[in-house]
Amino acid sequence: MTEGAREWAERLGAVGVWTHDVERMSAAGAHDYVHTIESLGYAALWIPESLGSKEAFAHASLLLTATKNLIIATGIANIWARDPVAMANGARTLVDAHPGRFLLGLGVSHAPTVKTRGQTYAHPLEYMRRYLDAMDAAPYVGPKVDVPRVLAALGPQMLRLSAERTLGAHSYFVPVEHSAVARKELGTGPLLAVEQAAVLDEDPATARATARRHMKRYLELDNYTNNLRRLGWTDGDLAGGGSDKLVDAIVAWGGTGAIKSRIDEHRRRGADHVCLQVLRADPKGPPTTDLERIAKAVL
Repeated sequence: MTEGAREWAERLGAVGVWTHDVERMSAAGAHDYVHTIESLGYAALWIPESLGSKEAFAHASLLLTATKNLIIATGIANIWARDPVAMANGARTLVDAHPGRFLLGLGVSHAPTVKTRGQTYAHPLEYMRRYLDAMDAAPYVGPKVDVPRVLAALGPQMLRLSAERTLGAHSYFVPVEHSAVARKELGTGPLLAVEQAAVLDEDPATARATARRHMKRYLELDNYTNNLRRLGWTDGDLAGGGSDKLVDAIVAWGGTGAIKSRIDEHRRRGADHVCLQVLRADPKGPPTTDLERIAKAVL
């Protein structure tokens, strides 16, 4: 597994893109978007799966077909959205069709989302362990392929499970100190792909306003707030949309140099790959303009 993890770390490169933008686009719009991402030199695009978003495998297939070399990674495919056999075989189909270009990120999601689906969120670590067992045992009549997979992981036990059973971990909504914690739990071999939100804006007031709009929903989810508390952040930091100190830790803002510095710091602390989620003051603005400016500085 370690050898595969190192191969994928090289394949993904230092910086990729993580985005909600593409799930809101038409198929034609998504086609143009991923062509631009690929032409800018980013090697990987991470796509989410949440309530109301596109189904992860159908969406990944659309994006893979529209590009030549771009890696599509799920960040993450929700294990409550399909049973383990469907998850395993959907991933096998994409890996067979697009060798070396699909990375399956799996996650336990969040209690409110699972409840909305009419399911019960309980013992997520053990549920994930059983889910991986069932995936590994899933029957499949197609060509034999190995599915590269990572786990969404924040706490020590899920991080250790990701190292034991997958290529490694995908962390989300984390400050740089978490990358050092994650690397310690994972050990030296497994892959660590870290999401980093960023605002290309050098004005503190407007940059933080954009950051807080993004952070609001995540500060309402226990998985993220519990992780921040483990890292030493206080209830005061978590309240009111986040203290300035927390906002600055979660969302890199400023010029391209500031964003590059944050990426470099994650990598210095143990991340192999940083998935950059660029936030805009106007969410309806051009989705690739800032990514183009950043690409010139970081790729």
